[in-house]
Amino acid sequence: MPVSAAAQGEQHTRLAPDQVGTAYVKFDTSCAVAVRDDFNQGVALYHSFWFPEAIKSFESVLQRDPACALAYWGIAMSQWGNPYAGIKGAAVVKTGATTIEKARTLAAEALAKGAGSPTPRERALIDALSVLYSNPDPATHRERVLKYEAAMRQASDSNPDEVEVRILYALAITQTALPADKTYSKLLQAADMLEPLFTKIPQHPGLAHYIIHAYDAPPLAQRALVAARRYASLAPAAPHALHMPSHTFTRLGSWKESIETNLKSADAARADKDPNAELHALDYQTYAYLQMGRDAAAQGARDRAAVVQAIPGANTFAAAAIPARFALERGDWDAAAALTVRPAPGTPYTEAITHFARAIGAARGGRPEAATPDIARLAELRDRLQAMTDAYWAEQVDIQRRVALAWQSFAAGRTMEGLAEMAAAADAEDATDKASVTPGPLAPARELYGDMLLAAGRAREAVATFEATMKKEPGRFRGAYGAARAAEVAGDRAKARLYYSQLLETAREADTQRPELQAARKFAN
Repeated sequence: MPVSAAAQGEQHTRLAPDQVGTAYVKFDTSCAVAVRDDFNQGVALYHSFWFPEAIKSFESVLQRDPACALAYWGIAMSQWGNPYAGIKGAAVVKTGATTIEKARTLAAEALAKGAGSPTPRERALIDALSVLYSNPDPATHRERVLKYEAAMRQASDSNPDEVEVRILYALAITQTALPADKTYSKLLQAADMLEPLFTKIPQHPGLAHYIIHAYDAPPLAQRALVAARRYASLAPAAPHALHMPSHTFTRLGSWKESIETNLKSADAARADKDPNAELHALDYQTYAYLQMGRDAAAQGARDRAAVVQAIPGANTFAAAAIPARFALERGDWDAAAALTVRPAPGTPYTEAITHFARAIGAARGGRPEAATPDIARLAELRDRLQAMTDAYWAEQVDIQRRVALAWQSFAAGRTMEGLAEMAAAADAEDATDKASVTPGPLAPARELYGDMLLAAGRAREAVATFEATMKKEPGRFRGAYGAARAAEVAGDRAKARLYYSQLLETAREADTQRPELQAARKFAN
């Protein structure tokens, strides 16, 4: 039998089509007619990044049609996982390489027999995916992703009427987008392919999902709003489908919508016993609650995350980010400085989260010298990421190091030095973009620069700095408060009133009394 013993012993359940959007996925194959529905369900599940369930569907196909080479392709696609999750480790590549080789072997055997299965289109998809799995060296990740995009372009061009192939080609394009490309050329190229298809098939889960990703950048996010508000209803059983709209909502500062969809996502993930998906939803929940001043609700999400993170294999990024956000967003510098570090050997950028928060907390809490060990550790983690050829996260960790160093200099009385370092760090962060694993930076560098300018008595410059931050990160509590307070100090009461009003509107459902809200109400009265 071509599937694992574990898979054979597990009863496959076909989900209702309206639970994952299967009815709108039409993936023609040369496999047995009897497995068509399971194959389409596997593709629909893949489109919502519900990879374990997708694998089960493709394994069910193989149980009834062992000659279906494309089912191995579907399993290998799912084994790659989230294409936006960064560089894939050697273990992932080796596993997928073994799977896709089974597809190639079946295809070669069929071709030698003169059989019509798999078709040229199917062989093209198998060959394209083989490129992704052609080398386990993480240093070749970028090269392989680019070659995969080229192979998928060829497959799509050779099959211009195949909607599913075109959708997957668009996904391959967005996978190559660089966070420093402020023209968003790759994202827009994919969007131009997806939008006409979405108009024709508005219920297709993959189209809605990938449009959100194609517009997942501050200047583009508004264009994703229709897809974002529709996607969760297209695949309501899939935790990721319930979560994904919050990428757009977060970019637009639509905190209530983000919370609502992530509550549903966390519930679905909990029912599915998926700690990673639940923690991801809890991270976005926490971020949104904190912007609304709903600190008690954020604490509830943080407490739940503390339970979930104990599950083996849980999402270490979210587990580190949630308590760090809870401290930094509320300006609790002592709590930030006291955070417990949990090493994450496979993802050094995860450990960096805690060191960054600790360093900021120590410096802004009046103990700049106490930040030194954490700043030094950030440099070590940056170097490790460089050795891992993970250029994106190496740069992000270095930006964190530079921000922490700037605040240490400023807190130690080296005002001009701190301001210069902070300005440079903010410029560096503005030249990149956030990863999909996070709703946003733990503390936007330019927002922190605004804090520093205000503390240095340069209120007018601080106003402009906070305003620049608010364009990129709209609806942030600390951004609106910073702009209001800086305007007030600068004597611009009209702007102060505008931004204090924005803050009070954003936090109209606040469940705690932060000093910032008290200041806003006092000014309004």
